[in-house]
Amino acid sequence: MTASSHRPPPLQGLRILDLTRLLPGPLATQHLADYGAEVIKVEDTGAGDYARTMGAMGGDTSYFYQVVNRNKKSLRVDLKHPDGKALFLRLVQEADALVEGFRPGVMDKLGLGYEAVAAANPRIVYCSITGYGQTGPYALRAGHDINYIGYAGVLDQIGTAGGAPALSNLQIGDLLGGTMAAVMGMLVALIDARTSGRGRHVDVSMTDAAMAHAIFPLAEVLAHGGVRARGEDLLTGGVPCYGVYETADGRHMAVGSLEEKFWHLTCDTLGRPDLKAAHLATGEEGAHARDELAAIFRSRTQAQWVEVFDAVDCCVTPVLRLEEAMEDRQMLARGAIREVAGVRQFSPPVRMSELETAAVAAPSRAGEHSDEILRALGLGDADIARLRAAGVV
Repeated sequence: MTASSHRPPPLQGLRILDLTRLLPGPLATQHLADYGAEVIKVEDTGAGDYARTMGAMGGDTSYFYQVVNRNKKSLRVDLKHPDGKALFLRLVQEADALVEGFRPGVMDKLGLGYEAVAAANPRIVYCSITGYGQTGPYALRAGHDINYIGYAGVLDQIGTAGGAPALSNLQIGDLLGGTMAAVMGMLVALIDARTSGRGRHVDVSMTDAAMAHAIFPLAEVLAHGGVRARGEDLLTGGVPCYGVYETADGRHMAVGSLEEKFWHLTCDTLGRPDLKAAHLATGEEGAHARDELAAIFRSRTQAQWVEVFDAVDCCVTPVLRLEEAMEDRQMLARGAIREVAGVRQFSPPVRMSELETAAVAAPSRAGEHSDEILRALGLGDADIARLRAAGVV
């Protein structure tokens, strides 16, 4: 991003109604808001998005909530009340997209399912984010990331040989599926809606999206009828040139020397040219080479190995903790971290030419923009006071 352009952000003029909570949906709409979309976070008049109070607090709201809800407006409205539903449908008429993350059928029970909303605004893109999708025998089941990637065949492949599947706090299903697939699906449908005048129901299944990106395991199934055992394939420790090796201080180095030229350079740097032939070795030869590398890396600290390999372009790098990554010179040079209302958080993930780094709005208080949004719909002070007295907003 540059600060020299006066071009408007690419999604300026796009209005999105966000009914989601917790992580996948809010992060998806934050990505869109960061690129200029107007996102109105629609919360009920009770608890609203309970992520506000989940985990460590940074003032009135949790850090978790703050890092996935910047640049949004907030409206509180009771969608179960006839007047609340009517208000929402008026908002729908002015919106380009709606995002919800309830179980299938919940929005229909409110009278705000896709058919009802499309009747009010035929060009709206209606995105539903669920664990298993709108159809199928699991559609109404509860679940979390661990369940989605378990069903997708992804969890089975993560981990070391002979060990149990490994867990990650970077939620593959929630983020690859619920966040990034939702962003992609909405943008695809929005492009179509602008040319055709007709929106679509975008059905995002976190399980489907995780499975759709399991490319290397799929290649194994096509070639051999099944996947290799966990920890025994190319990317999970089955070969010496691609793996994680412990250092003398209990830290780790990531060796990603898949290409032969990089592996040869790695071996030369380690003073072990005899290991070059074991590049992609498996079985006993591969195990022997991995053991030799493990012994070598345990002979120095991570900092010492970084000093060695910083000068050698062969894909051998440190495994950093997040707090270290946030201070890494590459991340700092890219502006990967920004501060919003005193809280350090991640910048938008994609850089673009001629896109100014605009002022960033902190997460809104629940209902902070209710009056502003209602007045824009044509409601006067007396109308707003009546709705507030009735508990509608």
